[in-house]
Amino acid sequence: MGAGGRMNVANTTDDKPLAHKRVPVSKPPFELSDLKKAIPPHCWKRSLVRSFAAVFRDFIIIGALYYLADTFIPMLPKPLAYVAWPVYWFFQGAYLMGLWVIGHECGHHGFSEYPWLNDTIGFIVHSLILTPYFGFKYSHRTHHANTNSIEYDEVWIPKRKSDKLYSEILNNPTGAFLVFVFKIVLGFPLYFVFNLYGRKYEKGITSHFYPYSPIFNDSERFQIFLTDLGVFATCYAVYRAAAIMGTQWVINIYGMPILFMSGFFILLTYLHHTHPSIPHYDSTEWDWLRGALATVDRNFGFLNHAFHDVTRTHTVHHLFPTIPHYHTFEAREAVKPILGEYYKYDDTPILEAIWRETKDCIFIEPEEVNGEKKGIYWFHK
Repeated sequence: MGAGGRMNVANTTDDKPLAHKRVPVSKPPFELSDLKKAIPPHCWKRSLVRSFAAVFRDFIIIGALYYLADTFIPMLPKPLAYVAWPVYWFFQGAYLMGLWVIGHECGHHGFSEYPWLNDTIGFIVHSLILTPYFGFKYSHRTHHANTNSIEYDEVWIPKRKSDKLYSEILNNPTGAFLVFVFKIVLGFPLYFVFNLYGRKYEKGITSHFYPYSPIFNDSERFQIFLTDLGVFATCYAVYRAAAIMGTQWVINIYGMPILFMSGFFILLTYLHHTHPSIPHYDSTEWDWLRGALATVDRNFGFLNHAFHDVTRTHTVHHLFPTIPHYHTFEAREAVKPILGEYYKYDDTPILEAIWRETKDCIFIEPEEVNGEKKGIYWFHK
């Protein structure tokens, strides 16, 4: 029992929830300050040693995987090489995603106490993996400020029934599969370049690479120029590597791992914000705390290690985004008794979960009470 009322039975048995049980949408019987008080004081402390250790861990593993692939896979017989390359791409992509998580943490100033150091580290690591650091930092700020608002959230805006492409044409197993493949393969570049799956702005070119995009304000535009230079520098380095080592070498060593990393990025962000049991709100119902609680923690199995375990602590991250990743699990355990039924954890196997959410979470429609539509929306298929 806690301030959140009766504990969700699903959350009391090895974190295995009833997958489709809807979270409450009423005003929580606790405040953000109640949750903050429950978290041990040391969880708020950002350690340079631990943060840099996480960066070094990623670079060491990425370097080791590169060395093993570049040295030994070319020596294998072709049938074995055809198997070994995808294995390398998968694991290298996973640990590149871990490096991406560090850059994301820098954007929240969870890496260190020094904003200049956070931005320097974040800019470097995100540029190396073709992510516009400052562009994402500022759009992600808007996402955290408006989570699950159908008008103002910045990413994974749900479709409406009136969108016939999704509600009718693609609303079948074949269509769901095509949507899944499209998201995994192209979702990452299309989101950053064209703001696909993002909020629709009335005016201007909406792109994380365009300094005059309506995503940003005037004081941020110069940093978007810097972001473009960082990504361009990486692209030029890749071009030079291809000229020296060959295009096939670059594709195998760097290109395919980046493609896998981008797929993991889509999986994480989509599954944390898409679930049959979590609501979206319009401006008549939305408030910050209920929006932040309308997120899902997931279990990615052995990939939790590669992703610095942010997979299982996304809800507490939305509540307190400056807590560094190495303290979020402890913070999560501290607030769970208070959250009660307002906390959602789903350890459905990831492939099963992505398929379920892709075919079941097609569009949102408002909840009806006594024939009257409210500003609370649920997924339908």
